[in-house]
Amino acid sequence: MSSQASKQGLSLYDAAREMGVKFTNENEPQDKFVTANGMRFHYLEWGSRDNPPMLLLHGFAQTCHSWDFVALGFSDDYRVIALDQRGHGDSDWAPDGDYSPETQQSDISAVVDELGLEDFVLMGLSMGGRNSFTYAANNPDKVKALVIVDAAPQNMQQGTQNIRSFVQQDDELDSVDAFVERVLRYNPRRDPQQVRGSIMHNLKELPNGKWTWKYDSALRRPGRRMGSDPETEKRLWGYLETLQRPTLLVRGGASDIVAMDTADRMHDAISNSRLATIEGAGHLVMGDSPSGFQDAVNEFLASL
Repeated sequence: MSSQASKQGLSLYDAAREMGVKFTNENEPQDKFVTANGMRFHYLEWGSRDNPPMLLLHGFAQTCHSWDFVALGFSDDYRVIALDQRGHGDSDWAPDGDYSPETQQSDISAVVDELGLEDFVLMGLSMGGRNSFTYAANNPDKVKALVIVDAAPQNMQQGTQNIRSFVQQDDELDSVDAFVERVLRYNPRRDPQQVRGSIMHNLKELPNGKWTWKYDSALRRPGRRMGSDPETEKRLWGYLETLQRPTLLVRGGASDIVAMDTADRMHDAISNSRLATIEGAGHLVMGDSPSGFQDAVNEFLASL
């Protein structure tokens, strides 16, 4: 059974309950694939196809499994589709190394069309959050509501540097445990067994017996831009100002990526928005505090 972070000896459902996630049905996700924009994309589908749709977009260097606990909770009421974006998880790598925001927008549009999604809730973390609000700004007729998770037009420099330092370390280690230790140094809020369950979906064993990340190594090559330039930031602020759909901004209380004053500015820029801060969570909000995240999102969804 797939699991974002099930602890040793616990099923996904027991581990989720232990983390305070609320759900009624023990829905099991289905691994599915869709060909869109000339590439093969993997996604997890949770819940009944008769439920209203919800599309989840993970952050940089993550996979669709980063949503597992909260996707389980949301799947009581929604058809939840958690997508592996290009170069991540079990989706194709870009043959030309193109991971530009514009190309990712083409991917999202093509996946939405292929799956026939209409009037859906769109939710994204970090890179996926930027992709989400860009898509929503340009496709207001498709999106019912938007949840932007610890993502903004501009990031705090220290947080960006922390991510760069994390992903650009030696990417071949002797064991899964060595990667678990590395993740815990980066994010000590997480339980070691939770981390192990989560990153198993983002690692692969090499022929030489070592382990490495599953996502495209082009995304972590030295010198690759991870911040944003002033022109990009201006364009992203422009997207926020044109959003027409109800929007929830979610920020981790201990985020090193989105500053509080930036979150407040986003709240002011988006006409129909509310802002929730999840205490005890850093940048990876729904992993650090899945129950707090679920409560904030459910309150927002109930108001639609």
